[in-house]
Amino acid sequence: MSYRIIYNETPARPEETARRDTTWTEEFAHEHQALGRARELLETGEHHSVAVCDHSGNELHGVRLQLKLGGFSGD
Repeated sequence: MSYRIIYNETPARPEETARRDTTWTEEFAHEHQALGRARELLETGEHHSVAVCDHSGNELHGVRLQLKLGGFSGD
């Protein structure tokens, strides 16, 4: 099963928004790898939007993603 992380760069200054509004995607074979990478991205504070899509295409973001990263089941 594959998992996908989608995240955006956060511009350092508002005037840089158009130049750096880039979306990145990474693929992982296992859920724990995807969640680990999502946690890493969030902890750096350099990305304002991080989502994880599971093998069924369900997108985990916001509170649901935080619960998963914290070890709680959102279901």
